[in-house]
Amino acid sequence: MREKLVESGYAAGWAVLKLLPEPVVGVLGDRIADVTWRRRGRGVLQLEKNLARVRPEASPAELGELSRAGMRSYLRYWMESFRLPVWNDRKIADRMRVDGIEHLVAAMESGRGAIIALPHMGNWDLAGAWVVRHLGFNFTTVAERLKPESLFDRFVAYREGLGMEVLALTGSDISVIGTLARRLRQGKLICLVGDRDLSAAGLPVEFFGETTRMPAGPAALAQRTGAALMPVTLWYEGPVLRGRINPPIEVPTGLDRSAVNVAMTQRMADIWAAGIAEHPQDWHMLQRFWVADLPSTPVAQAAADEKSADSTSDARQGEPR
Repeated sequence: MREKLVESGYAAGWAVLKLLPEPVVGVLGDRIADVTWRRRGRGVLQLEKNLARVRPEASPAELGELSRAGMRSYLRYWMESFRLPVWNDRKIADRMRVDGIEHLVAAMESGRGAIIALPHMGNWDLAGAWVVRHLGFNFTTVAERLKPESLFDRFVAYREGLGMEVLALTGSDISVIGTLARRLRQGKLICLVGDRDLSAAGLPVEFFGETTRMPAGPAALAQRTGAALMPVTLWYEGPVLRGRINPPIEVPTGLDRSAVNVAMTQRMADIWAAGIAEHPQDWHMLQRFWVADLPSTPVAQAAADEKSADSTSDARQGEPR
């Protein structure tokens, strides 16, 4: 029953919100965010706990206001995403401002392929649509399967409609890593959301002074294929989504493959941390993120992850392990 209600909610969002005037949708998103914030549910409390690592000097009142702004930013993402399928090329271009475009263009023109790696910031879907329609680079990404399957199919169709090739992380006969590597060797672009992987395969990194785990995929693919790995951060600035494409991360020399993956992933984490510190309200991390917040045993962790699974968050995942 819960799965059916979730799917119905998403279906209604895509069907109804695109018909409403944009100012009305903005006000509606803020009101939903404020109601959710005042209820102090698990996601809001975890967001606040995560933001406390980003802004350790903040008072409880300041953290509360920051988490409220974070929930408004998070709902803005969803309101925009529900309306994105009806936005034309001009509107998408008008809503994006990106620094560092030259790094991506140079990598693509060189034929080496490129990996864009992002944290859960801003509006990943809008940025992706802008890359396709404004820069002309179609790309491949990865999506975790959602329940029910029909909801996953909706998200795949939505993102394919924006010009993305979407690979299912699990449940298919194809090798995700193999397919991504093949795309890169063809000189193509892949985009991955990669700031959270709490599985045993995640690489340990220091993030705001504490240990977390991030996916090995982006660094491993760059090392394996020679593609340029470029961390990106996104944030809102008034009506516009801002982005920063950072220069490619250099592949360290004199280290074995495993150490190179760790070093490159740590460098990626450092760049993301700098961007999140500048715009913490636009980091949409409503789940456990640091190792210190995880249950102490694998069984307890698996149970907690199942209990706290949130379809709206899972829908944004895209990280090959």
